Formats: sequence, C-alpha cells, structure tokens
Amino acid sequence: QVQLVESGGGLVQAGGSLRLSCEASGRTFSSYAMGWFRQAPGKEREFVSTITWNGASVYYTDSVKGRFTISRDNAKNTVYLQMSSLKPEDTAVYYCAAKITRVQATYIHAHDYASWGQGTQVTVSS
Repeated sequence: QVQLVESGGGLVQAGGSLRLSCEASGRTFSSYAMGWFRQAPGKEREFVSTITWNGASVYYTDSVKGRFTISRDNAKNTVYLQMSSLKPEDTAVYYCAAKITRVQATYIHAHDYASWGQGTQVTVSS
C-alpha cells in the first residue's frame, strides 16, 4: 500500500484560492490513479476529482468544474488540487486516495480506492 500525506489546507475567504498537495511514499506512484474526496461536518464523504496514472484523463464533480484543477507530478510522487473561486460550501476535510491501476478509466467511488491520506482541513469564510 502507498502512504499518502496531504498538505496545503487552511482558512481562506470566499473567492480565494488554495493548492492542496498529496505526497505518496514508494517508487510506484506512476502506477496509481489518484482521487480527491471531501467530507463536510455531518455529511458523507463525496468525490471531488480524479486523475489517471499518467495525467491523460481527469474528471470533476459538477460543483467544482471550472474552479478546481487536478494535476500530478510523477517525478515528485505528488498529486495536486488547485482550488480557485472558493465558496463557503467547499468547506470540508479533503482527502487524497490512491488506486493501483493503469487502466484509463474514471474512478469516482470511495470504495474504488485502497489507500487514503489523513485529510487536510479547508475552511472558506463568507
């Protein structure tokens, strides 16, 4: 299993930006599809975005399309989530997740992923 550590969360005003990072341990990062999920207080964990092992395909939930950008740097074992035009409803703990696969497919369910980070808090004030 790959170990994942998120960073970059914080408090930001509505309309602001943050970039989350998720660094993976091990030498096989390029064999993993990566995903970002979030969980707000009292709500279920929800899918945010995913990227294939080589970055060729990305996918977003509708509520973040045009505002968030997922990317990865396999040389640095890191996946990023650039978040712009943040809204109070984006407030949540954000988790990155990894699925070992080189299949060019979209994985949007939490149960698709075997490895998870500890999460990073994002708070957007109005």
